[in-house]
Amino acid sequence: MKTISSRQNPIVRAYRDLADEPDPSGARLLLDGAHLVREAQAASLRFESVAAAMSHLAAATEEGALAHELERAGVEVVAVDDQVFSAMSPVHTPSGIVAIAQRHPTTAATMFEQAGLFVLVAADVQDPGNLGSLLRVAEASGVTGVIVCGESANPFSWKAVRGSMGSVLRLPVARNQSLEQTMTEIREAGVTAIAAVPRDGWDPDAVDWSGRIALLLGGEGPGLDPRVVAECHQRVSVPMAPPVESLNVAAAGAILVYAARRSRP
Repeated sequence: MKTISSRQNPIVRAYRDLADEPDPSGARLLLDGAHLVREAQAASLRFESVAAAMSHLAAATEEGALAHELERAGVEVVAVDDQVFSAMSPVHTPSGIVAIAQRHPTTAATMFEQAGLFVLVAADVQDPGNLGSLLRVAEASGVTGVIVCGESANPFSWKAVRGSMGSVLRLPVARNQSLEQTMTEIREAGVTAIAAVPRDGWDPDAVDWSGRIALLLGGEGPGLDPRVVAECHQRVSVPMAPPVESLNVAAAGAILVYAARRSRP
């Protein structure tokens, strides 16, 4: 197993660069921790690189065992001095194993070709943890894809990947530049757009969720732009008892997509 003991090594630099500037297409993802690395392995993603801390390789740890397992499977794994490893891991307390996995990118246009389309549109969801949780909810509920647009966090950043608990490794996720562009694609594809609004929308169980659907969720605070809401075919609101006026976007998304799931074939 190759060893690395210098922070100037190009492999170390590759991890630092990807942590600072995530791949905008999602073709390369930085994974930290045994759980995400195993999720990538189970999803049959190709590993560009795997690195393990020397202390974990020398001890009976889950991370060390996984590194040896991957090496036996033909993956190139490097052993890294613990102090150098701390520069490769994006988290404050390094887990002991990191990887760069290669994922097949997708586009919104490809998603809109699906016959049984039920896409979630996340607009201006700026917290990567919330966005990651929303991706996890989307996969769990059977959503066919997620489009992230506007001023949203990068869904392929290590924080969003970690928040998704690996769902972004499997779920079709596309990153569009603007919500306006996404709305144009929705109209051209003949998709029914349903806007999630804080109040004055249909009860989730009263909405017609059949057909090819795009559910639009706005970000923390302002929600969806009123002009975008006006373009949508329907509005839906999560019923809330006073004095509560809003929910976390991932919580609201979960309620809505599961309401949709109950009535979709």
